[in-house]
Formats: sequence, structure tokens, C-alpha cells
Amino acid sequence: MSSFWKRLTLKEDPSIYEDKDSHLARVLTVKDFLALGVGTIVSTSIFTLPGVVAAEHAGPAVVFSFIVAAIVAGLVAFAYAEMAASMPFAGSAYSWINVMFGEFFGWIAGWALLAEYFIALAFVGSGLSANLRGLLSPLGFTLPKALSNTFGTNGGIVDIVAVVVIALVSLLLSRGVTKASRVENILVVLKVLAVLTFIVVGATAIHLKNYVPFVPKYHLNADGSAFGGWQGIYAGVSMIFLSYIGFDSIAANSAEAKNPGKTMPRGILGSLVIAVVLFVAVALVLVGMFKYNVYANNAEPVGWALRHAGHPIVASVIQAIAVIGMFTALIGMTLAGSRLIYSFGRDGMLPKWLGKLKHNQPNNALLVLTIVAIIIGAFCPFAFLAQLISAGTLIAFMFVSLGIYALRRREGKDIPEPSFKMPFYPILPTVAFIGALFVFMGLDIQAKIYAGGWFVIGLVIYFAYGIHHSYLAKKQK
Repeated sequence: MSSFWKRLTLKEDPSIYEDKDSHLARVLTVKDFLALGVGTIVSTSIFTLPGVVAAEHAGPAVVFSFIVAAIVAGLVAFAYAEMAASMPFAGSAYSWINVMFGEFFGWIAGWALLAEYFIALAFVGSGLSANLRGLLSPLGFTLPKALSNTFGTNGGIVDIVAVVVIALVSLLLSRGVTKASRVENILVVLKVLAVLTFIVVGATAIHLKNYVPFVPKYHLNADGSAFGGWQGIYAGVSMIFLSYIGFDSIAANSAEAKNPGKTMPRGILGSLVIAVVLFVAVALVLVGMFKYNVYANNAEPVGWALRHAGHPIVASVIQAIAVIGMFTALIGMTLAGSRLIYSFGRDGMLPKWLGKLKHNQPNNALLVLTIVAIIIGAFCPFAFLAQLISAGTLIAFMFVSLGIYALRRREGKDIPEPSFKMPFYPILPTVAFIGALFVFMGLDIQAKIYAGGWFVIGLVIYFAYGIHHSYLAKKQK
């Protein structure tokens, strides 16, 4: 038993990762990572979640839900910043935990994140498709149901728009991250301008009476979920946290960062701060324009609020920019997901051809990510799988938070002293872990069940393939 545990906790030498990732071109700057982070975090959710959470759980106190979720995400982001500064490897949490705690725990953390990228990429592609079709429909351009919906949903066979947009983003990234980062930077600026436009225009239609009571009285919704009081705020936190997990997409690309010791902390923390300010401002304006309950079952609360406040042209422009801006989230998640799959192949945990580079790009891994995301997003009814995104990512966040303790013991030895360190050590890593656990416990029971099923699949793959084919296993022999 002791030898089996020793095998599971066999740790990778950080210098090995540094050597393996040395062929990835270090071309990304702070500006690129800020755009990558903001583009991924400030995605479709900023135009939908504030209204949805206000109507279903928190009322005007949705602002507190966003702030609490941001605090927890910020604590974890400090841990991410130190990890990325000291170990700028592809694969983010997977590679770090492999070095800190061993191969088995690294696989668990990486497998958790893989669910996020597969499903989130499919969701954004599907969301972009729905919004684009909604924009074109008034112009008389409509697709038949068979090409508009996922298989088995409302007469659908394949969501052809989702297929095309996911494939286009993959094609762009296969040509190199420099070109992709230029596109990302431009689109992020457009998206932020759209958000700021809503905030400014919407602020002129605020009615203070809509903020009263700011924290509605607690009661249970018809489905048994909480509304109002601290219970409603807590329920909102678990829904909203999904919005803030995009900073992992920055860390996953740290092997391609210029001067990662400074670039990574600034990119991770800076993008989160920008996102939090935008989310809170949008939430405040939205619930101030109309009573929160009008946003119930509203798929586009921002556009609806603008149109009913007498700004239909602004609403259409913002929705159009939002559709274009969804490409930023697709770029960020595709970049990060392909680097994660590449790192699995690089270590032999999955077939080694996934860890091969073509023109200094992990295009084999990119192809696999694209195919799986297209299958999920275009053919499968997958709404229930959305909860896997938050569940899996929170588990990885807990690993990273605790990993700071192991990291500190090795900094200045086999791992260089980073230029950024998580403040208030040794207290803050524990607080970050508890915060992530706090959010995880607030997830729906189905989310935990689906996460358990996903991890069972991961364990089968690890013990049937990974543990026997990993390069650590070969070195041990």
C-alpha cells in the first residue's frame, strides 16, 4: 500500500516542465493577458446573470452576490498569481499540483478544469449562435429549426452556427497566438465600450424606488431554492461564481508569457478587478431601471431594459457588439483548453501525440478540443451539464489554494523565488480554500452528482491508461 501511495504522489521536477514548454513562443504581454482575462470573464453572463439572479434569488442585493463571489475569486486569484509567477507552465493547476502534490492529484485538478473548457466552450458557441440568429431574424434571415437547435431539441439536428464559430476560432488560433491576441484585444475594447454605454445610458433611467427593499425578505421559491435574505444572496453567489473563473484561462497560457514573473500577476489580478467593477455597475443599473421581478425568465435583460426605457437603437447596437464580443470568450477558453490537453499529452497522461507541437503551436490538442466542443455544442442537449463547470473549477481552486503551502517550502530551492507572493501568508491560502469550499457547498445537489460522475470517468482513464503511460511512470522503471 505504501508503494502504491508513493506512486500516486510521485512529483514532477519543475525543470522538466520548463524544458518541455520551452518551445512555446513567449510573446504575450500584460496587455494581451488583460484582454484575455477580461474577454473570458466578461462574456455573455454580464448581459444576462445580473437580471436572472436578481429575479430568482437576491433582488437588488444581487450586487452583494457579485461582491461576495468576487472576494472568493480574488482570494483564489492571489494563489493563482503566485503559482503562475513561480511556475509559468502550460496547463495551470494541472501542472502546478503535479509538482506540488504529485501526479494523481495533478490529474484530478486538471480533469476538473477540462470539464470547464469542454462545456463552457460549447455553451458560448451555442449562446453566440442564439444571439446572432436573434439579431438577424428581424431582417428576414432565419435558419430552419433543423440547423438552429441541438439534436432532439425543438426539431433540431445540428446548431450549424455554433459549429462554424467554434471552428473559425480554432482556425485562427492554429495560426499562432500573436494574431489571435490582436483580434482579442480589439474585440475586448469593443465589448467593454458596449458595457460602459449601457451603464451610462441606463443610469439616466434609474428609479430609486426600485432599490427598496434592497435585501428582500427571505422565502422559498416554488422549486425550493432561496429568495431574499442572506440565503438568497448565497444562492446568487453560487450562480454568479461561474462568471469569475475566467482567470484560469490566463494562467493556462503562462508558458507563452513575456517576463511571466510580472506579467502573470498583473494579468490575473488586473483582469479580475476590471471585471468586478463592470459586473457590479451593470447589476446596480439594471435593478435600478426596473423592478427586479420583471427580469424573471428573461434571456436578454440588458437589451429588454434599454428598449423599455426608450433606447431601442442603443439596445440593438449593444446586442450586436455583445455577439461579436462573445468571440473573446471563445478565444480565451479555446487557448486555455488546448494548452491543458497539450499538457496531458506532454506528460503521457493521454496519448503523447496530443503533446506534440506544430509550428510551435499545440494544434493536435486544439483539434481534439474543437471536435469535442462542437459535438457537445452542436449536437447534444446539454443544459444540465452547465453545473459541471463551476463544480469542477472550484475543486481545482481548492487544490491551488492549499498548494501555496507546499510551494513556499520549495521557493528559492528547486523553484525560483517569484516576484509576486500571496499576501498575509499563512492565513490567506486557508481563507481562499474555505471560500471556494463555501461556494461549492452552495451548488445544486445535481452539480455535485454530475461532478462525481465526471471524476469517476477521470479515475477510470487515469488507472487504465495514465498511470501506466505517464513519463513519471517510465522514469520510475
